[in-house]
Amino acid sequence: MKVLICDSMDKQSLAKLQEHSGLQVDVKVGMKPDELLSVIPDYHVMVVRSATKVTADVINAAKNLKLVVRGGVGVDNIDVVTAEKVGVKVANTPAASSISVAELAIAMMFALSKKLTYLDSSMKQGKWVKKGYQAMELYGKTIGIIGLGRIGQEVAKRALGLGMQVHFQSMRAIINFESKGCGTEQHPMKTMLEKSDFITLHTPFIKEHGAILKAEHFAKMKDGVFIINCARGGVIDEVALMEALKSGKVAGAALDVFETEPNYREEFRQFENVILTPHIGAATKEAQSRVGEEVVKIIFEFFDSSK
Repeated sequence: MKVLICDSMDKQSLAKLQEHSGLQVDVKVGMKPDELLSVIPDYHVMVVRSATKVTADVINAAKNLKLVVRGGVGVDNIDVVTAEKVGVKVANTPAASSISVAELAIAMMFALSKKLTYLDSSMKQGKWVKKGYQAMELYGKTIGIIGLGRIGQEVAKRALGLGMQVHFQSMRAIINFESKGCGTEQHPMKTMLEKSDFITLHTPFIKEHGAILKAEHFAKMKDGVFIINCARGGVIDEVALMEALKSGKVAGAALDVFETEPNYREEFRQFENVILTPHIGAATKEAQSRVGEEVVKIIFEFFDSSK
């Protein structure tokens, strides 16, 4: 069985794949779309992360393809509908990076509330701006979590440990997190927006639904709210967010994901109260090790079932 690794993966996990006697593993990282189209017909399995886009053209060209493995939470860079039509299985590793992404969201909340990036920048410019500086404690504040899946629950646990009030809104029909004694409260979106000092998103982007936070949602928020997005860029209307930042409705934002990547909106650079990171929520040693282990497990199980 021929396996194509299209994006970087954990070295130890890659070695396990390469050591398997029934697999021929080729690593071709950074291919352009035309190059991928030319080589993919030879492979039965392909492994991707975020960079490689598995489009309908790629899937239709992959005459021998049986499995696409996405090393990460979502599958939005894979045309799942086309894959299903032609019988190609799609798998991902939804639990492997939950802790890392949750920790980034919490770190961003600290950085925003303490104005760390602004103070760091001013110090490096030779300024001493202690006078007039006023930060915010997290204790007793309310965090609104949109999406209480694996990552959202990890964020909730950490926020509760900080003494915060945790409100959430989730599209899932049944949520058992409250019954576990975690002290969270589910509210309608309008109520959660009105009550929250911080709002963090941890939900997939569904193209048909569009952005979850739009201009009308920002209008309902508490003045001086902070916005954190480590989910997917499309879940926030970025133009509406910038308008809310300009008006002061939003006191600050931290964004790890953008509507278009890597070519995000340059206008965000003008805001001192906006933290930007290049989609690195899962970019920890531990998360990538777990992702790699899950990818190996998926491929080995697929190989065994194909005998």
